[in-house]
Amino acid sequence: MAISAPPPSQPAADASEVLEFPDNFLLIDLCGEHDRHLADIEAKTGVQILRRGNQLTIHGEASMRLAAAEILTSLYERLEAGRPVETADIDREMRMSGAERDTDPRRGDQLDLLPDARVEIKTRKKIIEPRTDAQKAYVRSLFENELAFGIGPAGTGKTYLAVAVGVNMFIGGHVDRLILSRPAVEAGEKLGYLPGDMKDKVDPYMQPLYDALNDFLPGKQVSKLIEEKKIEIAPLAFMRGRTLSNAFVVLDEAQNATTMQMKMFLTRLGEGSRMVVTGDRSQVDLPRGQQSGLHDAERLLGHIDKISFDYFTARDVVRHPLVAAIIEAYDADAAR
Repeated sequence: MAISAPPPSQPAADASEVLEFPDNFLLIDLCGEHDRHLADIEAKTGVQILRRGNQLTIHGEASMRLAAAEILTSLYERLEAGRPVETADIDREMRMSGAERDTDPRRGDQLDLLPDARVEIKTRKKIIEPRTDAQKAYVRSLFENELAFGIGPAGTGKTYLAVAVGVNMFIGGHVDRLILSRPAVEAGEKLGYLPGDMKDKVDPYMQPLYDALNDFLPGKQVSKLIEEKKIEIAPLAFMRGRTLSNAFVVLDEAQNATTMQMKMFLTRLGEGSRMVVTGDRSQVDLPRGQQSGLHDAERLLGHIDKISFDYFTARDVVRHPLVAAIIEAYDADAAR
């Protein structure tokens, strides 16, 4: 692929970047059906992209042109590697590009934490790639530390990425078991007496963990591994008295663990195990007057080596764009 600059005589207002792609079939996939991928990049960067033959010409402000060129080049390389390009891939490249960084001055301290090398999590069903710099740093922390905390608002991928890394380490033989847990705390409403046995009663609380697992492993395999106790999904209270060795352990919704529960959970860590604790400080559902164990863990453990704390903001939300706007509105109101 070649990138050529505009002729020197061309006016600055009409400055452009020209990308040339050797494979027309891959270029078709890059542009998307009815050029929808190009339209998406145009909307996100404010540039205009014109397609002619095997070339794409990008018109617009200098930094946005370069960002769009970076996105298109990265997506084309993805296609050359035999992998598809979807809307989520465009979103990820946009967040990782200079365009996103230039428009987000609040994130400056975190942008240079990692090299440009791509971070991937391989599972049985798909390959997961972080979509923001904070997610990229978080995934690195999960692989490098025996105890890691991921703290931030809903929709930032804290639990999803933790489960993905757990599945990766399990299928790679680095751990023997995958243990997923969360406090069985009602989110501001009384659910009453649920019918069925113990599993039927607690499964509604655990459903987000099942959803994540089914994204990474075939359904029948998930059921078989649960039956064999190689995957456990259980309320936090069930962890008491256990030593969790050779396991990858995830505690989700940790803001709803009390201080004593958090201490109990963290002291379950056994030989050959890794723990991940995720939570959102803005969604504490504990009874009034009870201190969140996540808050105390931050205060007491932040100085200990090999325990990592990664933080997310509304900028890292990878759900519907409105979710980020909703979170920012509530945060702004709370700050008044």
